[in-house]
Amino acid sequence: MKIVPLLFLLLVKSAIAQWPHENISQAVFAKSVEDRAPIEIVTGANDSLGKIYFFTNIRDLTGDTITHRWIYKDKVKAEISFNIKGKRWRVWSSKNLWHTWTGQWKVEVINQQNELLLTKIFEFRTVPLKRGTGKKNG
Repeated sequence: MKIVPLLFLLLVKSAIAQWPHENISQAVFAKSVEDRAPIEIVTGANDSLGKIYFFTNIRDLTGDTITHRWIYKDKVKAEISFNIKGKRWRVWSSKNLWHTWTGQWKVEVINQQNELLLTKIFEFRTVPLKRGTGKKNG
């Protein structure tokens, strides 16, 4: 009978080991967020997107404040803070992307002690024009 609790403990530890951080079960970029869930998860984007979302599923940090820090070319472009009010708290922020802001972007997830919990990176690029049409590929 001791096998069942041990098996359960191993399964829980395995699931947590796949999280990007011990208190973050999911951290992704997406094209939108609906019903507190990311829609169309992306790792990169082109200048036709216009806006990108960063979604995090926070676990066991009730009472803490979490911040999404958006960084482009080593400059902080936005900091959005969230008060975590439950054992599982889903939060997201978004950034309107100007077509000239191409290159690498990153979002840092920071706790209220200003400790870095997680960094996620995405690449924002331009869509090349079709030859002779003046229209973008894609």
